[in-house]
Amino acid sequence: RAAGKSRIEAIDIARGAALVAMAVYHFGWDLEFFGYMDAGTTVTGGWRLFARSIATSFLFLVGVSLYLAHENQIRRRAFLKRLTMIAAAAAAISVATWFAFPQGFIFFGILHHIAVASLLGLAFLRFPAWLLLVLAAGFVAAPQFLSAPFFDAPALWWVGLSTFRPPSNDYVPLVPWFGAVLAGMGAARIARDTGIFHVLALMKPARWHLPFSFAGRHSLAFYLLHQPVLIGCVWILAQLWP
Repeated sequence: RAAGKSRIEAIDIARGAALVAMAVYHFGWDLEFFGYMDAGTTVTGGWRLFARSIATSFLFLVGVSLYLAHENQIRRRAFLKRLTMIAAAAAAISVATWFAFPQGFIFFGILHHIAVASLLGLAFLRFPAWLLLVLAAGFVAAPQFLSAPFFDAPALWWVGLSTFRPPSNDYVPLVPWFGAVLAGMGAARIARDTGIFHVLALMKPARWHLPFSFAGRHSLAFYLLHQPVLIGCVWILAQLWP
C-alpha cells in the first residue's frame, strides 16, 4: 500500500511476472538436470542473462515494497512476521538442498538475501533518492574493486567479495545484489515524490493481469511450491520418455 491508499496492483502484477519468469528459468534448469538440455545451458549465454534479469527485477521490487510498507514508520509486527516467514523458508530450502544436492546446496540464495536485505534496508529508509541510487551503483561495482582472498573463507561467502564463485545452485550474495534493493528504494522515493504511486494506485488491472496479481500477492507460497511441482512434472516425463 502507498501512503495509506489502496493496494498498488501494478506492483503485485510486476512481482507476479517476475515469479513466472523465475518458474520458466527453473523449468529450463530441471530439463537440463534430467538431460533434456545440454549441461551448462542455463548458466551460460542468454539463459544466464535471463536469470540475472529475473533476480534483479525481483530484488528491485523488494526495495520498492520495503519502502512502501515502512515509509512513514516501521510497522514492527508486520515486518517481524514477514521476516520470520522468509527466514524460515530460507532455512528450509538450505536443509532440503543439503540432502538433495550436497555439493551445491543453497546456503545464501534469493530468500536468504531478501531476509538480510530487509533488515539492512530499514537503515536506509530515510536516505534521499539520489544517495540511494549512488549507493546502489557502489554495491554493483564493488566486486570489481573490493574482492580479496580474505573473503574466500566459507563463513564470508554470503558477503559476495570472494575471489571465486562458491558452489551453490542459487547464489545471491549481499554484494552486488543489495544494490538492486537500494535501487528499488530510491525509485520508490522518486515515484512517491512525483505522484507516480498515486496514479498507479488508481489503475485497475485487466482480467488477464489477475493470475500475475494473485501470484504477486502470494509470492512466498508461489516460490516455495513452483519448483517441486515443476521438477515433479519433469520426473514424470523422464519415466515416460527418458
